[in-house]
Amino acid sequence: MSSFKKGGMYIISSPSGAGKTTLVKKISKNKNFSISISHTTRKPRPNEKNGKDYFFVSKNQFKKLIKKKEFLEHAKVFDNYYGSSKKQVNQKLENGKNIIFDIDWQGTKQIRNKKLNYKLLTIFILPPSKSELFKRLVKRENRNMKTVKKRMKSFKKDLSRWKDYDMVVINDDLIKCYNKIKKAINSKSKKDLFDLDFIKRHVKTLSV
Repeated sequence: MSSFKKGGMYIISSPSGAGKTTLVKKISKNKNFSISISHTTRKPRPNEKNGKDYFFVSKNQFKKLIKKKEFLEHAKVFDNYYGSSKKQVNQKLENGKNIIFDIDWQGTKQIRNKKLNYKLLTIFILPPSKSELFKRLVKRENRNMKTVKKRMKSFKKDLSRWKDYDMVVINDDLIKCYNKIKKAINSKSKKDLFDLDFIKRHVKTLSV
């Protein structure tokens, strides 16, 4: 019998624009799954709501929360800070909820190093190609090319982190990608969750 407590922790990470937030929202619609709503210092995008998509705070407020040790994990990404509320996450886990995290490799590393007594599955999302990633970013950032170029510039560095995850999935089709993740979540083992050689070849094409 597993020694883990009831709730599980599922982390979804990816280079910016690969589709992790869409997947996180889709997974959260399943019964007994809940998104960990991060605090962030970045400005809201169109249609984002405070308390639903993120808790939008100032940099001073964020730094105060760090000093109070309010975060389970926190990181600086593209000049903005992001952090997962320790209280919010623990409360949901204790109530048996499965928590979905939409965070980057820095936060993932912090949570993994804490070795908490909950099931933990980390999943890394890859785009089908660099050209497709570029198109998605242009659309998401409303053609703000300065921001798009900044995201693309960090792509190679973010891409290199795929080896740190339990599972790697290519988001070339949202439904197929979602179904693979759902199957992995329901799996009792972390073995053979993805084709390592296939992913290595795909990463090589993305690195060019």
